[in-house]
Amino acid sequence: MHLAGGIPVLTDDRGRALTLRGWNVEDKANRGEQALTAITERHFRDMRAQGFNFARLLVFWDDLEPRPGQYSQGYLRKIERILDWAEKHDVHVLIDAHQDVFGPAFGHRGVPAWATRTDGLPFTPHPDDWFAEYFEPAVQRAFTHLYEDEDLRRAQAAMWRVLADRFEDHPAVLGYDLINEPMGELREGEDLPTAARRIEREQLTPMYNRLADAVRSVDRDTWVFVEPTPIVGEGVPTGLGRIDDPKIVYAPHFYNTAMEAGADYDPAAGWIETYERAVTEYPATYKVPVVVGEWGPLNNSLPNMNRFYREAMASLGRYGSGWAGYVWCYGGGYCAVDGAGAFRTNKELTAEPYAEAVAGTVDSAAYDSGAGVYRLEYVASRRGSRVTELSLPPGAWQVTARGKAIVLRTGGAGGSALVLAAPGARVTVTVTREARDTP
Repeated sequence: MHLAGGIPVLTDDRGRALTLRGWNVEDKANRGEQALTAITERHFRDMRAQGFNFARLLVFWDDLEPRPGQYSQGYLRKIERILDWAEKHDVHVLIDAHQDVFGPAFGHRGVPAWATRTDGLPFTPHPDDWFAEYFEPAVQRAFTHLYEDEDLRRAQAAMWRVLADRFEDHPAVLGYDLINEPMGELREGEDLPTAARRIEREQLTPMYNRLADAVRSVDRDTWVFVEPTPIVGEGVPTGLGRIDDPKIVYAPHFYNTAMEAGADYDPAAGWIETYERAVTEYPATYKVPVVVGEWGPLNNSLPNMNRFYREAMASLGRYGSGWAGYVWCYGGGYCAVDGAGAFRTNKELTAEPYAEAVAGTVDSAAYDSGAGVYRLEYVASRRGSRVTELSLPPGAWQVTARGKAIVLRTGGAGGSALVLAAPGARVTVTVTREARDTP
């Protein structure tokens, strides 16, 4: 089963084509005894109520292993409690080993201070532009040591063995994201795209192979997600090479520099089209699925943002098996919803009907947001599961199936629908938003 460009789809343990739609879930503020306390069951209940089935859970190496070789059992229990909430509300979880600007040695979260080596190079904070801190000499050198020092390689692999060994059998866990937004050290005379492709080719590829081997030493089945550097957002195809594992997912992020700085979406700039061409090159070459791990602008209420969300959703659906928006929280900034749980401006456009799991080969799947119509065409499997699952956001929806198929159950005002098809049948499922009578 493939998407545009021959990109394969993500599948579940029954061989069905999966679509993941959801959000990042995080607690960057609390650590130690208070780590992860900002994440509650409400996050998963509210996401599922809006039709989302996926959460990218941020975890931090500095909390998991505060001292070399000493893993926090309390932190692992907190992760497990979150996974239990996700299972209760039928949400798939990607465990993300997150870092921002490497870690606590530079005032952020991620790689422990004890695993941070700078060779005495300088670091100057940039409180108004945190991403610029990645280009500080000390931060860049710390990445080089993480990639090249044998003892740090072993420590990072051991950390992943601990996580995978603990959670391999948890029903909510779908995958492991080996490191968030990895960066590296630029060489004299290199421009950023050249440096990014070299780092991806020479340092990230072998790192991902090492870490995948570490995961597979304890967990044979869970999907492993690998990220390029964030420079892919500038329309630069990744330099990553082959990861020698049968269950790899390519997990780029979908951010535009200008929009991150507060600018409105400029449709004439062609950024979405450029990004799509760049991001599909790797998965088409290496035949791996795509799930976008983060996306969504900071200021989503600017005049062109409604168009951005519509065009971004269409683009993500053409080549990807899913995405996690940034971020499900209750407030301002990047938060998807306000304190009362209502979508913030234009974020509601992320909640649309989709097929969570298709028991067959998908020919096409698309939602026309203007007409309020979702249409799925597929050829039903001849063996294995025959049940296709649809997710419906809140609202009144009519679900019909043509071909040798029947709609078994619908969730009424939002929820879900199940479609049962005869083996080998060519099926068309249509989900239509019902107009409400007005007085």
